[in-house]
Amino acid sequence: MEKPTVYTGHARTALGERDLEIEWVEATVRSPQWIEVDPNDPEVVRHFRPIPEHGGRYLRVALVETSVDFRILTVFFDRRARPK
Repeated sequence: MEKPTVYTGHARTALGERDLEIEWVEATVRSPQWIEVDPNDPEVVRHFRPIPEHGGRYLRVALVETSVDFRILTVFFDRRARPK
């Protein structure tokens, strides 16, 4: 069974304000092109994935993965993201 994805209030607001699709977020969480640990909080990881519908720009999903779920903290297109 796949872990569920839980969105914080901020993440839900960001989805609406930034006109982001849930499917893009889910794909980025489950199949990222690469992952980085947040330099300010080692419990937070950043998943990145290019979104073809947005000219290949990289979606960044900051999340905390627990044993039971993925908790999405924020999501946005990161203009500075480059594959490592």
